[in-house]
Amino acid sequence: MLERKLRKNRTEVTFVLPADTPPGPVSVVGDFNGWQPGTHTLRPRKDGMRAVTVELPSASSHSFRYLAADDHWFNDDSVVDLDGANSRLHT
Repeated sequence: MLERKLRKNRTEVTFVLPADTPPGPVSVVGDFNGWQPGTHTLRPRKDGMRAVTVELPSASSHSFRYLAADDHWFNDDSVVDLDGANSRLHT
C-alpha cells in the first residue's frame, strides 16, 4: 500500500506492508535510490504495519519493487500500473 502527502514541489510516498508478510527485513528498491537494497528499509509502526517514507519530486513517475530475505523480489499489490516486472508509481 502507498500513502502520499503532497508538499510544495515534493511528494512524500510511504511504502507500507504488513509486519510479517513476508517475514524478515524488506526494503523498497527503485529508480529513486539507484536500485540499492537496504537504502530504504521498512521499519515497524505503532499500527502493526511496517513502512518507510521517501521524498520524490511531484509530477513524476518511478519504478520500484520490494526486496525481502532470500533474494525474494515482489511488487506492491495495491499498484496497478506496471513497468515491465516492476510496480510503477506516479506522484
